[in-house]
Amino acid sequence: MAPDSADAALETILDDVDDPGAIAATDGRVPGRRGLATRTRLLECTAELLASTAWRSIKVIDIARQAGTSPATFYQYFENVEQAILVMAEELMQGAGTLAELVDGDWSDDASWDTARHVVEGFMTYWDANRAVFRVVELATEEGDLRFQGLRVRALNAVTVTLARVIASGTPNRSPAGTDAMAVAATLISMLAHVAAHRYGFEFWGIRTTAMVDTQARVLHWAVTGQPAPASADGGAVAAPRTGPVVGGGAAQTRVGQARQRPGPDAPPRRAT
Repeated sequence: MAPDSADAALETILDDVDDPGAIAATDGRVPGRRGLATRTRLLECTAELLASTAWRSIKVIDIARQAGTSPATFYQYFENVEQAILVMAEELMQGAGTLAELVDGDWSDDASWDTARHVVEGFMTYWDANRAVFRVVELATEEGDLRFQGLRVRALNAVTVTLARVIASGTPNRSPAGTDAMAVAATLISMLAHVAAHRYGFEFWGIRTTAMVDTQARVLHWAVTGQPAPASADGGAVAAPRTGPVVGGGAAQTRVGQARQRPGPDAPPRRAT
């Protein structure tokens, strides 16, 4: 769809913001239904571009073209590309509450192993679904950007506090991993976040995601309950250590295949068939 230079004027905009929690346009007013749909589409297109393009290389015109609208419309909702990414990160971090709910599950003797696995799988799924945005958050945090760092801290802190409460309320009221429940929880959450973020790197070295999920679940289960994983969780034969890169699991194979098929910057345009 060609950009419509008049679409900004057609957006339904209401009066000045009375609700501080409402979504506002850059001029301080609240978008109507069509405006909110346009804003959502712009964010979706930003996320799509992040999956294949370095975030500092993405331009407003790229996002507008992807969304089938104009740069003027983009600037109606966001000051620049960085702000759009910050908005996406904020919304995703708010969704981290789903992870806290998994952590706050049933840790009784009969259900604890299933809960541990659900927590680990939840981290994997959540990170994988939002990998492009999380990658920017991690990079900006490493560069010292306090805005992105604050988002990351708030998201992980909510899950960490929930896990610490679960650990502190257990019997005999201390984890075999340490006496400070917050320290234990912070270590475990850092493990889960790091492994989820580097899932494909581990698979490149031949470490399958299923094995990583099992290992993390065992560590989490032991730290929370003080008990090893049940005998039914035994995965069978142990694989030999890897000493070099091996495309191991299906997820890694898919990522490598996509990278090979993606045309380089100097590749000629494909002809329509």
